[in-house]
Amino acid sequence: MTTGMVLGKFLPPHLGHAYLIDFARNYVDDLTVVVGTLAAEPISGVKRFGWMKELFAGTGTRVVHLDQELPQDPSEHADFWKLWHDALRPLLPPTLDYVFASEDYGWKLAEVLGAEFVQVDVDRSVMPISGTKVRESPLACWEYLPPCVRSHFVRRVCVFGPESTGKSTLAKGLANHFKSIAVPEYARTLIESQNGRIEASDIVRIARGQAASEDALARTANRVLFCDTDLLLTTIWSEWLFGNCPQEVNELAGQRQYDLYLLTDVDVPWVEDQVRYLPNDRRNFFDRCESVLRQNGRRFVVLRGDWDQRFKSAVEAVETLLVT
Repeated sequence: MTTGMVLGKFLPPHLGHAYLIDFARNYVDDLTVVVGTLAAEPISGVKRFGWMKELFAGTGTRVVHLDQELPQDPSEHADFWKLWHDALRPLLPPTLDYVFASEDYGWKLAEVLGAEFVQVDVDRSVMPISGTKVRESPLACWEYLPPCVRSHFVRRVCVFGPESTGKSTLAKGLANHFKSIAVPEYARTLIESQNGRIEASDIVRIARGQAASEDALARTANRVLFCDTDLLLTTIWSEWLFGNCPQEVNELAGQRQYDLYLLTDVDVPWVEDQVRYLPNDRRNFFDRCESVLRQNGRRFVVLRGDWDQRFKSAVEAVETLLVT
């Protein structure tokens, strides 16, 4: 039985890595992929290891995590190659036949491990992509990213504001314009199932449902994900309706970040609906929304005017976001 190894940072994983690993899987009977990470790197090692397991463990490939703080260049330590040999050896089969890599370090690494080096797409002619390119401009490299990695880099835009200001329609319209997807308001789904009733105990369920829906759909978004509300707005509603907000929801709201908020003003007619509650207090609610965004340091633009004006302003704001 032939054995092989692929070593990488996978910072982040991309289709070039997928080609390298698929090449190696078809070359040997038993393949080990080593995800080598450092604590100071911009994407956590735990997340990258999880991505690689999701992408390749189901193929019969062994995916292991090497999180020792090892030197990254021979100039950094006199025993560089011995340190790497001693760290890698326990993770590999007793006999290693091949080392696969798209980098020149593969020659020496294979020698140190007593294996043969197999070069794969060193000049990037098959897959013209690298981790450096992705980190520098992830949206420009979108076609080379697996769905799980896309969810990390996707730009998140939240449509935010009072009731009956066109948030859901705007989110869907923007998703259609940018050929992406909109996350629906989970509160509406829940409240409609309860015939318009909402209780304080529903707030946690709403928050969890909204977060779960957003994270699930982030994988299928095309560069930008449009969210019809967020957990920050859930905290406002909880305080407005019940006088307080569960600590869990406050904490989740603080943890979740968005690249842009589109704050919808109340200069449009009120439309009655089963799950709308404040026909006469939209201005105060808008002021509260704006205040909360400022307090939390969120980037936002205010949308005013008729529906066409709002949509045009929203498109311009998102286009600006996507080139910054």
